[in-house]
Amino acid sequence: MAAEVDAAVLELRLAYPSARDAGAEPPAAGEVVPRYLLADHHGRTVTDQDFRGRFQLITFGYISCPDVCPTTLAEMAAVLKALGESAKRVQPLFVTVDPERDTPALLKEYTATFDARILGLTGSPELVRGVADNFRVRYEKVREPGAPAERYTVDHSAGMFLLGPDGRLLARFPYALPVADLTRRIADQLQAVP
Repeated sequence: MAAEVDAAVLELRLAYPSARDAGAEPPAAGEVVPRYLLADHHGRTVTDQDFRGRFQLITFGYISCPDVCPTTLAEMAAVLKALGESAKRVQPLFVTVDPERDTPALLKEYTATFDARILGLTGSPELVRGVADNFRVRYEKVREPGAPAERYTVDHSAGMFLLGPDGRLLARFPYALPVADLTRRIADQLQAVP
């Protein structure tokens, strides 16, 4: 399994230079991911505790992302569809790494274009940084020389995390894992925890 993850990370670095690896080892499977406090795209305050009892499928990104984020959210939506009724046990979450531009209203509109079940989360830059650090997700603004301050992209880690109903990390899925494989791995986890 570790060799499989290492090979996938190397493949990502070579094939998708904008999809950075976290730069640090992701949390270990079975580790309880630290708590978080953010706002959902309805403007409600949410914490990890709000989703206890359900699986959480989490990805980090931003609305203006030209490639990685829309691909990841399309894959997330395809997995939810493929899971059928079992998808009710999964709360899909999209945590923005660009809280200065990604407002709750924009997150709601954006995530709904993929699947209305995907909940967009945001917060202050400090809160978002804390959540990303908890998952060992790295991100940074990238500006072209001479570009205005508001014109930038965000270089960020890619992939998805699956948390169990107890908040423990069950799996980290690399970017561009085929939807059939992703669906099978998530379905296996759902079956393992009735």
